[in-house]
Amino acid sequence: MERVNPQTPSHLENSFNAKIERHFTHTEPDVLAQFLIDKRNPSTRKAYAKDLNDFFRFSTGQVATKDAVLEFLHLERSAAVGVVLNYKARLFDKGLSEATVNRRLAAIKTLCSMGRKLGICGFTLEDVKGERVQQYRDTSGITPEEYRRVLDICDRSRIYGIRDYALLKLLWDNALRRNEVSLLNYGDFEPLARELIILGKGKGTQTEIIGLSSSTTNALLDWTSAYKHRKKKAPLFVALDFQHKGHRITGDGIYKLVRRYCKRAGVKKTMSPHRVRHSSITAALDATDGNVRKVQKLSRHRQIDTLMIYDDNRAKDQVELSEILSGLTD
Repeated sequence: MERVNPQTPSHLENSFNAKIERHFTHTEPDVLAQFLIDKRNPSTRKAYAKDLNDFFRFSTGQVATKDAVLEFLHLERSAAVGVVLNYKARLFDKGLSEATVNRRLAAIKTLCSMGRKLGICGFTLEDVKGERVQQYRDTSGITPEEYRRVLDICDRSRIYGIRDYALLKLLWDNALRRNEVSLLNYGDFEPLARELIILGKGKGTQTEIIGLSSSTTNALLDWTSAYKHRKKKAPLFVALDFQHKGHRITGDGIYKLVRRYCKRAGVKKTMSPHRVRHSSITAALDATDGNVRKVQKLSRHRQIDTLMIYDDNRAKDQVELSEILSGLTD
């Protein structure tokens, strides 16, 4: 039997004595890269990158880089707050809206939060306050009668019209956001169950199931039959023009489609997919006599307070009370 030399460490002892850095080398983290990777939605990632680039152009004369971000995050709290407050003042000098300013400040604050998680940043920006913004000032959109005129324009004897009718019906009947429609695949449509699997806003890769009306189900069946969908992972709605035929229809493409049809239907308001969503939610509140709990299932708003804004705008209680007060003095 081979003798073990007590002076020679065993493999087990060598493993115990090995430095952790052998496998977990500590290097200065790339906070910017980690920050953007953490945003799973590509559109969100792109928006944050754009806002951070604007801040670093103002502060350093160049777009956000790993070194520039580390330099900022290593500042003393008072210096960092001063830089961000100067940037905020500059945004207002350019005439940007409160909502835009708040969005850009949020990008910087979230970057600092990631820096603190990674042990790089030692301050917060809680002293840099956002501006109060009144959201959803106009939630009325258009009436069901006006939208019916929009649907009637679709020429369903042609494949373009079949696709557009199905898409426009889906926007109205289910109050979907344009990206929720754009990301749909053929396999997400379950015609027998009259259901659709969607990626909801802010849910990452988590899906949710929504029910479909019988007419929207039939419209989608007409479209999938006309285009001859086959693959489950193929996009449900595709472009049909020569240059982009077969490619997934983008959110911008849906926006242009809605604008074009509404303009042709004589709708005076400047329309968008989100304004169609506003219109659907308002019409649902009218149809349910303001049942915000029930309409929340349609709109999928997390906060019911958001629906209360819709309901207040719909009811126009302020105008009614003003008329009453006016009658008291006339």
